[in-house]
Amino acid sequence: MSFQKELENRIDTSLSIFPENIASNFSKKRMFGGIAYLFHGKMTVGIIKGSLMVRIISEKIDAFLQLDHVKPMDFTKKPMKEFVYVLPEGFKTEEELQNWIELGLEHAQNKLKSL
Repeated sequence: MSFQKELENRIDTSLSIFPENIASNFSKKRMFGGIAYLFHGKMTVGIIKGSLMVRIISEKIDAFLQLDHVKPMDFTKKPMKEFVYVLPEGFKTEEELQNWIELGLEHAQNKLKSL
């Protein structure tokens, strides 16, 4: 199984432990040459070339960018606001992966509140 498919399966499993009213509002979409997970249409996390893409609210992003396994998402050759790449070292365990998914979910929920 490819790394991307294995990570997709891990994310799907992680989403299944959320309460039904949250889990049922996630969808997947092919984006950026990978897969993005959306909550009520807002991107949360995704898989791009072996890395995890995570959206993080601006108030928290600087702290996460200090971690060795996190870097700005520069898909367009310049850092994208509120997006980071997490290298595989940053989501070895299911708990670590769940934490990243929860950060992405927090971002989506924050954006939905501001609409």
